Amino acid sequence: MSYASTSIWLAVSSLTLVTQGAWAALQTTPFLAIHSQPKYSQLSAMPYANVYAAKGGYLTTSVIGGFDNLNSMNGKGSSVEGVNYLFDTLMSSSLDEPGVLYPLIAEKITFDPEHTNFAVFHLNPKARFSDGSELTAEDVKFSFDTYQTKSNPGLQMYLADLDKTEVLSKYQVKMTFKSGNNSDMPLILAQMPIYSKMDWAKKDFTQITMQPILGSGPYLIHQINSGRSISYKRNLKYWAKELPVNRGRYNFDILKFTYYRSADIAFEGFKAGQSSLYEEKIARKWVSDYQFPAVKAGLVVQKRIAHERPIPTKSMVFNTRRMPFQDIRFRQALTYAYDFEWQNKALFYGQYQRLQSYFSNSVLEAKGLPTTAEMEVLKPLLNEMSPLERKGVLANWKYPVSDASGFNRSNLLTARQLLLNSGYRYHNGVLVDQNLRPVHFEFLIHQSEMQRIILPYIRNLKRLGITVTIRKVDDAQYTERLRHSDFDMIIDEMPQSLIPSSEQAQFWGSEAADQVGNYNYAGIKSAVIDNVIQQVIDAPNRDQLIVRTRVLDRLLRAGYYQIPTYGKGENWFAYWNMYQQPNIKPKLSTGIDYWWSNAVEAKKVTQYLRQQ
Repeated sequence: MSYASTSIWLAVSSLTLVTQGAWAALQTTPFLAIHSQPKYSQLSAMPYANVYAAKGGYLTTSVIGGFDNLNSMNGKGSSVEGVNYLFDTLMSSSLDEPGVLYPLIAEKITFDPEHTNFAVFHLNPKARFSDGSELTAEDVKFSFDTYQTKSNPGLQMYLADLDKTEVLSKYQVKMTFKSGNNSDMPLILAQMPIYSKMDWAKKDFTQITMQPILGSGPYLIHQINSGRSISYKRNLKYWAKELPVNRGRYNFDILKFTYYRSADIAFEGFKAGQSSLYEEKIARKWVSDYQFPAVKAGLVVQKRIAHERPIPTKSMVFNTRRMPFQDIRFRQALTYAYDFEWQNKALFYGQYQRLQSYFSNSVLEAKGLPTTAEMEVLKPLLNEMSPLERKGVLANWKYPVSDASGFNRSNLLTARQLLLNSGYRYHNGVLVDQNLRPVHFEFLIHQSEMQRIILPYIRNLKRLGITVTIRKVDDAQYTERLRHSDFDMIIDEMPQSLIPSSEQAQFWGSEAADQVGNYNYAGIKSAVIDNVIQQVIDAPNRDQLIVRTRVLDRLLRAGYYQIPTYGKGENWFAYWNMYQQPNIKPKLSTGIDYWWSNAVEAKKVTQYLRQQ
């Protein structure tokens, strides 16, 4: 089908929009912007890139755990770190603008932002897989058809509103949605990796595989040391290296990810030069452990990289599928036993902030009393809430604060009274339920470091007469038990987006609570939350998206499904001092893809490590 005939087809297929009076809204643009206007559509490179950055050198980082699967899209096993570098997506995210994407595989998109029930992606005829073969609409259709039928349940749910994918021509593909208006769906689709139809012709997508997968991205697999490391080499023939989103990007010749059993071993590996970049996640180490000789010699530097995106929500998660966590009053009482103030002082050197929201550090965070706009969303739903939930959503929310003494006496007295009010009793100092059964549950972990967070909390629960044990399992068993909701409590870290959408249904939706492999670990089943999630997905503009997300935030807090713990609005990195960065830093990312290696400084590092 020629471009001219395709244009005629598009006009005919869009006649329904004319009858709705929406013809004027249909647009074709070389960008995709949700609830905002793009700032960089006329630039030849992103402002946080150095187009003169030197190519070469290497970047090595550490990963905790192991891997056994190169296919990150089927949800099987443990997918390998860095696999995203093998595949391009239809469009590429701006690191400065929420909900703005620029051309990559697709050079433009046709859709109606007012009534988004389909999108047509116009592919760049120059797009190539790494073997030189063309990337066409057939590959896009194959990818999404496969994701919808053979990927993990969470991804299938994420794409649930995609009705069908149609090839219009060699370089045009149409995505039609089930709902009449889903403005976020094009954004979701545009950020999915595109696989080669021919490459998978004789392979089983549903199986774990360590066989290389053909992609179109900036890197190729260089070397695999099974379960221990994987390295990627820069694709010198990368088809998209001169696109505006990629100029000054992907500068390292080699990217390597080395796997370790624990963060302590990974840190020792970094000190020995086994990795060149290390993200520190433990406050005590960030403050006190960077005194080794290479730091004093100026060959290793520490850097805080601030950002303006939501802080990932590290929290203690109650499995509400199980007793006693099915009782919201019990969950509320246990919230008072968590003593952040003492923990931050004694363990974290005052480096963290208490998370008061599931969208902390962003405009999406609900603060103070509900606004008039929030109340318009809340009022029709209040009668469907329990009294405790209703009180919570209408309050100026603050989690309990202690005096940081380590005793947490006041909050524990409050927790004790809440338990008694809920029907629990004490028998020989042990908390028992109405059937005189002692209250006991288990924390499931897979990293020893988590015990530092859990043990002080367990001590406080013991003072309430509750017995809690810790069960540590290996990564594979932990993943499998998580997939099947086989736990009482866990520590989880949930990332969030500045443009929340369908993924919220995976995190908190009733349907996801019963799906194997989905992310609603708490097992939340709330018609009110489902209602507001749908309102978030259907938000007509940025202002309404913010209002509705804040309401969702209030509902999640008021349900006491998790105990948000601590976080920070920055990343902590240490690296061997051979890297340079652009002067302008992106607001929504660390921007490491735009760093480059300084050959002179790299030589100094190499000489130093050889002498050790």
